[in-house]
Amino acid sequence: MTMDQIINLLAAITLFEMMIAIGLGVTFGEILGIVRDVRLLIRAAAANYVGVPAAAVGLLFLFHAQPLAAAGFLIAAVCPGAPYGPPFTSLARGNVIVAVGLMVMLAGSSALLAPLLLQLLLPLMGDQPLEINAVKMVATLFLSQLLPLCIGLCVRQYRPLLAEKLQKPANLLSMILNLLLLGIIIVVQFDMLIGIPLPAFAGMLLLVLATLIIGWLFGGRGTNDRKTMAIITSVRNAGVCLVIAASSFPGTPAVTAATAYALFQTIVMALVAVGWGRLNLAPERATAAQSSPIDPALKEIVSSANPVH
Repeated sequence: MTMDQIINLLAAITLFEMMIAIGLGVTFGEILGIVRDVRLLIRAAAANYVGVPAAAVGLLFLFHAQPLAAAGFLIAAVCPGAPYGPPFTSLARGNVIVAVGLMVMLAGSSALLAPLLLQLLLPLMGDQPLEINAVKMVATLFLSQLLPLCIGLCVRQYRPLLAEKLQKPANLLSMILNLLLLGIIIVVQFDMLIGIPLPAFAGMLLLVLATLIIGWLFGGRGTNDRKTMAIITSVRNAGVCLVIAASSFPGTPAVTAATAYALFQTIVMALVAVGWGRLNLAPERATAAQSSPIDPALKEIVSSANPVH
């Protein structure tokens, strides 16, 4: 078995386990709450399947990206629903329940929409059009993404105690597998990764900023909803990206680009989430301090120290 085949297999296993872990932590009630909000779903779909891919294509043309590297970034652009969207939303003090529901809906729908979007957008990159087998990719993502997600959801719904016992070890295993996969890709693709030019990092930063702005604009009216949509839109699903890149373009700059963007966006969005949360925490503390009642014992001490004659 070649190293590319090992990476492809490990990526599929990682995605399968990760989607089960996601399903174990979500109830049907949380998903139904999002499904009933049709406007929210339309905004999320528009932001993630129209806005972000359009921004990616524009930036790729602007930076004159090499076709296979462009393919890696396009793969990231069409794969929303990252499992660390809700934790980042929590750090940013957004609406975690909405984040969870959107993550599940986007992760599930990308099994069908990501291959279709790639089939539409990849021919735009370069004189020699890149092609994928969309039918094969849909089948692969259905088996490695949608099916395990449904398994996790069913366990959570019908065996909630079992789901609670399994969730923590499943999340830990998911983290280990992701680190292992990224580590192997970094080792195998090391020469390509260190050869990434500085303008490429500028392009990645611009893409992250563009996804944040797009998510904010499509987030609705409330600040919390806008913040939640911005974060969910900005964190792309690295597991799905690597499955598509490793299976469709093994050993090429497409895998390098998808890996580089996965690492870059995770670091940037973690910093954004922490900073956003601290910005919101300061006014809340000030408000709480102004509105908090004075302790009765403190009142008595003040009164005794300042007697009224």
